[in-house]
Amino acid sequence: MSKMTKEERELYHSDVKAKSDWNAGIRYAEKKAKEEGKEEGKLEEKIEIAKSLKDEGLSIELISKTTGLPIEEIEKL
Repeated sequence: MSKMTKEERELYHSDVKAKSDWNAGIRYAEKKAKEEGKEEGKLEEKIEIAKSLKDEGLSIELISKTTGLPIEEIEKL
């Protein structure tokens, strides 16, 4: 690196920064995708619980209150 010209060093540092920024962006996207996957899994679990409660004859209002799902969505199950 000591044999590089000033312009070459600036270009090198610019490239290193760009790669670092790109890697940070990838890590952020992976984290967000993982979080969204967890949320989707929680929703699917709530829906399965709501189906079971509905099959047991519980009121739609109670199911909604218990699961946090909207009444309209429970009625569709």
